[in-house]
Amino acid sequence: MFTQKATTPQIELIRYFNSIYPVTQGFIDEIVTKTFSVNVKKNKFLLSPLEPNNYLFFVNSGIVRGFIKEEGKDISTWFSFGKEIIGAFRDPGNTIKPSIEYLQALEDSELLAIPYDLIDQLYLQFPETNIISRKIFAMQYHQASERSILARIPSAQKRYERFIEISPLGVTQLPLKCIASYLGMRMETLSRIRNKIVRSKKDAA
Repeated sequence: MFTQKATTPQIELIRYFNSIYPVTQGFIDEIVTKTFSVNVKKNKFLLSPLEPNNYLFFVNSGIVRGFIKEEGKDISTWFSFGKEIIGAFRDPGNTIKPSIEYLQALEDSELLAIPYDLIDQLYLQFPETNIISRKIFAMQYHQASERSILARIPSAQKRYERFIEISPLGVTQLPLKCIASYLGMRMETLSRIRNKIVRSKKDAA
């Protein structure tokens, strides 16, 4: 199935697609020929609003976050812990306009760049693309719905408790300042909530 030219991130992406729906050899050949690896050091940007938003990315390893800047403050919008496709916000009606989102590696990360032009080509040539995309969109819609619900919980402590439920990796692997900005609270508030939860667990033990 794989050619000798396929890199490890390309092989992982094809396995990811195959886990959703079987792909054909022609599909695989296009992935191997037209995608390329991107290595990003910790805290460096993968994309900013100053750059053209021409790619989706498959996170082979590492942690990446999306965030926006508002009144000089970073507001985290999502996190990826690997083995999934990510991208900055893109208006399908105006694909030339840069995204307002930044993409930042929170640790050394290896990604695979997938050009939007390639995605358009895959849609036209390989029917499996439609099935794979529909299932990926369904997963991403579910994640977006979870984020939307989380943002509407009025209690800061309940937002954090919900975050623990839906993102156990985030609690242990993300910087506290990123969690705080994602949950819409000050660092002091997050620290107070975390300490309160720890004390409650000790009292219950």
